Amino acid sequence: MTDADTRRPLRVALRERRRAVPVRERLDAAAALAAQLLPELAGHAGRIAGYWAVGGELPLHAVQSALPATLQWCLPLLHTDGRLRFAEWRAGEALATNRFGIPEPAGGARFDAQDLAVVLVPLLAFDDHGQRLGQGGGWYDRSFAFCRAADRTAGAASSSLDPAPRLIGIAYDWQRVERLDAGPWDVPLDAVATPSAFHHFERSAKA
Repeated sequence: MTDADTRRPLRVALRERRRAVPVRERLDAAAALAAQLLPELAGHAGRIAGYWAVGGELPLHAVQSALPATLQWCLPLLHTDGRLRFAEWRAGEALATNRFGIPEPAGGARFDAQDLAVVLVPLLAFDDHGQRLGQGGGWYDRSFAFCRAADRTAGAASSSLDPAPRLIGIAYDWQRVERLDAGPWDVPLDAVATPSAFHHFERSAKA
């Protein structure tokens, strides 16, 4: 059985539970999340990538509307190379729908993952080691593979690397699980924000 096969039942169960979260509960969770996350964003400057919430994902509108002036909000865009690009977006600006039915910015300059200061990462589950269970498409793992500690250490001798963006998972409290087995392609998170807590992890543990 492949790793994808072993994770599939968990993904199915968590997707169903997330879709079943009532709208009122999602909105209350969004406000509580902002109270946990915004103090952690103070002092950051540059571009911050969020996401357009679908399938019951925790909404980010309360975060976006109260961002520090030093941060510019971006949304991800699918690229033909299997990695994400990002574009700045403000409420009311034009959107287009990608092949998964998710809105993306319709115009503006495109930026690479390395151009971001902070990334708010959607997920299905997380554990106490910063491991993340995503949708299974690998978009975030491919896009932020350069953030793995081992990869950055290997390249440090031959190139000058900018600081990797801070990867912050966004989750409901019930999405925390005891342990997720990590594959060699998985990119761990620096932190996870939930409506009730902010969980810090050590980047040095990313290997």
